[in-house]
Amino acid sequence: MTHPAPRMVIFQLPGLDPMNASVQLLLRRTAASAILASGLIGSAAFAQTPPSIGIRGAIVSVTGENLVVKPNHGADQTVMLDKNTRVAAISLAKIEDIKPGSYIGAAAIPQPDGSQKALEVHVFPPAMAGTGDGHRPFDLTPNSTMTNGSVGDVVVSNGRTLTVNYKGGEKKILVPEDVPIVNIEAGDRSMLVAGAKVVLRASKNPDGSMTAQSVNVGKNGVTPPM
Repeated sequence: MTHPAPRMVIFQLPGLDPMNASVQLLLRRTAASAILASGLIGSAAFAQTPPSIGIRGAIVSVTGENLVVKPNHGADQTVMLDKNTRVAAISLAKIEDIKPGSYIGAAAIPQPDGSQKALEVHVFPPAMAGTGDGHRPFDLTPNSTMTNGSVGDVVVSNGRTLTVNYKGGEKKILVPEDVPIVNIEAGDRSMLVAGAKVVLRASKNPDGSMTAQSVNVGKNGVTPPM
């Protein structure tokens, strides 16, 4: 038994008569190609954005522009420095150093009442006010957040609570007595020596290597808590 040959069905676009069916087919093919191309371009642009990786640990060695870091967890990591790598020194601070108008960052855990319980607090120098302004997820611990902003109210006598204002909102941050508070100061690469405690952010390169975007290094033996 023979079956009739399949028929090509052509949908007519408004304004075109059947005599222009070939034109309709060309238009459809062109549109499909454009959609596919835009999807590929969008995917490529997204893929080109290098992810940021946090590494916390101690410097094992320094060779030229390469740091070998022993992370708190896992195997040694080699990270390259380049001309854009920023170095900051981390020194101890006290809650009394934080005043209304101070610009701070706080890693914290969200609480049921909407407040944040600090894991650490770092105080920026005036020249760095505005750095990382906002509230977002962070990678210090599971479910942790980072809030950077200007301090409004400071209540030290009743649970050490800070009100932090940032563009688009504010957070109340409870700072327990045992939470580390540090200053961020200007640093330089001479501080990057074997044994120094560091917290760095690095971008992963296409070849799998890593380049440091910033390095926070402990001053006088301080371990950066962020």
